[in-house]
Amino acid sequence: MNITLVQSQLYWEDIEKNLSNFEQKLESVAQTDLIILPEMFSTGFSMNAAAVAETMEGSALSWMRKTAAKKNSAITGSLIITEDGKFYNRLIFMRPDGSFDQYDKKHLFSMAKEEETYTAGTEKIMIDYKGWKICPLICYDLRFPIWNRNLEDYDLAIYVANWPDRRSYHWRSLLTARAIENQCYVAAVNRVGTDGKDLYYSGHSSLIDPAGEILYQKADAEDIQQFHISKEHLNDVRSRLPFLKDRDNLL
Repeated sequence: MNITLVQSQLYWEDIEKNLSNFEQKLESVAQTDLIILPEMFSTGFSMNAAAVAETMEGSALSWMRKTAAKKNSAITGSLIITEDGKFYNRLIFMRPDGSFDQYDKKHLFSMAKEEETYTAGTEKIMIDYKGWKICPLICYDLRFPIWNRNLEDYDLAIYVANWPDRRSYHWRSLLTARAIENQCYVAAVNRVGTDGKDLYYSGHSSLIDPAGEILYQKADAEDIQQFHISKEHLNDVRSRLPFLKDRDNLL
């Protein structure tokens, strides 16, 4: 499967400008199976949900649907969504045919008081796409190995994030750990640039293989890269080092 990681700056709480920015960036993307954008890609990591949240019929989701069809590729990233009087940090996995899966961020970042604005998700989901089992996760979820534990034999973990540079060593270390302990590919997309709270993000978007080898990692610049991930390689790692059979099957 071919996947494309899009590391970009984000325009603070400006949905129209962010969608236009990604529209331009994706024009140059060659045929791919999956495009991965950062967390809250249409707004930045804002707690001002009342002002910038959209419904499931809003412009950002409509843009994802249109873009997936145009590029004949799935596209994923998280958005600020309002539903039934609540706000969610919601990842959307949009397929080219307009069908989609959604995942609400489970672990809300208490240091930013995210839990005071957003409602936590309760369900870990698996996405079946082109013969791959994919586990989507959002930013702070990365710190909690039990929630990440590969009980479902998933093949690819996706992390979308707004992870500040001041803790980038944690980001890089934990991504590698998750790939090794879960024997899966890890594709992680973080933003770059400075947000509306004057926090700097260095990116370090990454692709890591099931044995923990870092295939790609980029810091301090916008970048778009495409990679081929191999089911044959995944299965080879798991057959040579059959650690998953000894995992703890407890949540």
